[in-house]
Amino acid sequence: MAEPRRRLARDPLGLRRAMADRLLIGLVAAMALLAALALAGRSGADRLAERWREGAQAAVTVQVPQPTSERMERALAVLRDLPEVAHAEAVDPARMAELLRPWLGGAEGLPLPGVIELRLADLSADAALIGARVAMEVPGAVTEAHGVWVGHLAALARAIQGLAVTVLALVAAVAAAVVGVAVRAGLSARRDAVLVLHGLGATDADVAGRFAKRAAWLAGMGAGLGTVLALPALAGLAALAGPLAGEGSWQGLPWLDLLLLPAMAAGVAWVATQATVRRWLRRLP
Repeated sequence: MAEPRRRLARDPLGLRRAMADRLLIGLVAAMALLAALALAGRSGADRLAERWREGAQAAVTVQVPQPTSERMERALAVLRDLPEVAHAEAVDPARMAELLRPWLGGAEGLPLPGVIELRLADLSADAALIGARVAMEVPGAVTEAHGVWVGHLAALARAIQGLAVTVLALVAAVAAAVVGVAVRAGLSARRDAVLVLHGLGATDADVAGRFAKRAAWLAGMGAGLGTVLALPALAGLAALAGPLAGEGSWQGLPWLDLLLLPAMAAGVAWVATQATVRRWLRRLP
């Protein structure tokens, strides 16, 4: 008799029976898996865009027509004197011919320009101004940057991040709705017990707190399970993106966001349950 009494004291509303743990945990786990994928997508898009932006924007080429030794040395001297340029190096003509071979075949006899690759020390530096300085000293020199591609990559990253945030908001809304349905089912199943406890002097906060504690626990458990189930898929996607991002499969995962996911799910369940129970209690006669 002692054990049933202790259980009744810990759970006077019988919520362990009224709120089905398997169903709620399974539904929240599925939504947490989607949320984990969205978080990883947002984080991955941000890192890839940053890496590509740094690489593309920092890489600038200067083409020097009629690339005599004097003209190439003069262009290199101008570039190396500019504070915006971190490094400038002439491309080996043999390497240029090898790069052009798939498109032009043999490049022997073609009037190829000399090419200088440089890296910017300041990513905000204007490549057009650098090109103008070189052209003043070496007439005909042309500077090419990759700002257009940087803009496209930044726009793509923003679109992916916006989509991920939308998915997260949708998942949170669905999770709150699922918890609300489970709580209303629990209230209906334990209506008499709630009325008795309420009649004995329990406040709305007491009753709502008991339901919210149970719902938050189940949601946190489900989110933790969903996050664990998402890890193999996230590791595989990170491994595919690793060569592009310069990271290993596990290093590229948003660990802080993933660790916080169960706590965020529990918080959503707590708020949704408090609102549902308090609304239900206010409608009592």
